[in-house]
Amino acid sequence: MGSKLSSGVSVLKISIITVCCNSAETIRDTIESVLSQTFPDVEYIIVDGESSDGTLSIVNEYRDRITRVISEPDQGIYDAMNKGVRASSGDVIGTLNSDDFFEDNGVLECIAACFEEDNEVDIVFGDVVFVKPRAISEVVRYYTSARFRPWMLRFGWMPPHPSTYVRKSAYMASGLYRLNYKIAADYEMFVRWLLVKRLIFRRIDKVLVRMRAGGASTSGFKSSIVLNREIVEACRSNGVYTNIPFVLSKIPLKLVELVHRPG
Repeated sequence: MGSKLSSGVSVLKISIITVCCNSAETIRDTIESVLSQTFPDVEYIIVDGESSDGTLSIVNEYRDRITRVISEPDQGIYDAMNKGVRASSGDVIGTLNSDDFFEDNGVLECIAACFEEDNEVDIVFGDVVFVKPRAISEVVRYYTSARFRPWMLRFGWMPPHPSTYVRKSAYMASGLYRLNYKIAADYEMFVRWLLVKRLIFRRIDKVLVRMRAGGASTSGFKSSIVLNREIVEACRSNGVYTNIPFVLSKIPLKLVELVHRPG
């Protein structure tokens, strides 16, 4: 577990996992975002699904500053995330996908401070903004965790996974991502973390990550159907009651995110 030396210097290590496959257009931004962080002790792991588009050529430009690169076939994004978690040695683990990047260079310092201020905290998360893929300064959706409470998982609400950091000890106690979910394995993980294990969380009132719009869970009507069905299954498989009407009740409030902007 991370702590502080008597001099006040942090000895907490944060592991960042980037999962990628054919991400040549965006991964440079992601890598430079991680390498630009002012927090001193970052373990950076890239898990690649055997890209064929030049992704690895870009990764290799930074190879001396990346802790580990894994490139091999996988069973999808959650299998790749599990590989990264297993390979990590940090006290705290976070993921930054290959089309995402940190809001500023001090994000990891802010996250580390939350864990160091309270050794009982297992999970820290903040807010995320979605931006246009080719106009990253233009926000199209503000995904806030301000009003989130664990009971809201029954109604389809979860904190932003890309802004979530978890102690490795909590990962080990809860288990890894389940591969029978196409889209909602991260949702199912939050159900385990917050409703089954009842881990202690803390929110940072700050945008931590910018995401290019168009990911698997936000890419159309068919994906929404799959996502909502998997949300119901994620709850029920963990003994938490919900149903489709409960989950669909979130839609009107979700629409607010499309017009709200961070202040």
